[in-house]
Parts: sequence; structure tokens; C-alpha cells
Amino acid sequence: MTAWLFTLTFAVAAPFWALMILLPRWSWTVRIISSPLIVLPVVVIYALLVIPAFGDVLPAVASPTLQGVRDLLGTSDGAAAAWAHMIAFDLFVGRWAWLDSRERGVPALVMAPVLVLTILLGPLGLAAYLGARTRWRRPTAVRAPEPQRLG
Repeated sequence: MTAWLFTLTFAVAAPFWALMILLPRWSWTVRIISSPLIVLPVVVIYALLVIPAFGDVLPAVASPTLQGVRDLLGTSDGAAAAWAHMIAFDLFVGRWAWLDSRERGVPALVMAPVLVLTILLGPLGLAAYLGARTRWRRPTAVRAPEPQRLG
């Protein structure tokens, strides 16, 4: 079951990455990616892997040591759970970057390699986007009027 969940993890996230990278201007892409619930399938997989092993996982993360984390990740269940953890957070970060890039007008051709980098090496993709986004400023929002007080 662990091997199957490991394989399923990226398979359920890949369609969302494909939408952001390959179909960034499709009207359905923005509708789908706008929901933070796109990470839910991976979160469910993570829960299926972590909850049964909670007694082993909690000590390793509550008071982490290099040895304890290494031992946890050295198991099939631990590696699969770590993979689901990474995929969920990489997708959430990629989603945020994609939505933010649309608000800023960052070209899709700039975002495609940033998103690929985020898939492969999450924190480096985030760093690349944080660097790239400085070139495009968010449009200034119109300030909402102050609410009127009654009485």
C-alpha cells in the first residue's frame, strides 16, 4: 500500500501543475487553481501514511534530532510520508506563486521554468519566484471607502 500511495502522490498533483504550466490562460485553469483545496488529495495521502504511524512520527518531529529524522525517513512509510509532505507544500507554494504572478502580470514564459523548478526543488523555485516578482509590481488597489457609522 505504501508504494502505491507514494506513486499516487505525484499523480494527483500533476494535473494542477500541468494546468499552471501548459494552460495558464485557459479560463478553467484560474477557476481550478484559485481553490486552495487542490492540495487536499495529497493531504489525504499524507494523512493515510502518517496517522497509522503517529507514535513513531510525533517524537521525530516534536523533538527532532538528525538521527531521529534520518531513522524515520529511512523507512518506506517515512519516505512516502515525506514525499507527500513535500508535494503538498510545493503545490501550495506553486499555486500561490502562479496566482500572485497573474496579479502582477508576470509572463507565462517566465513562470513556466519557475514552476518546474518549484516542482523539482521547491525552496529554490520559491526563491526564484521571489526574485523574479520584484520586476513586476502588483497593481495599486483602489482604496475602499470608510464605512459609515449609524447614529
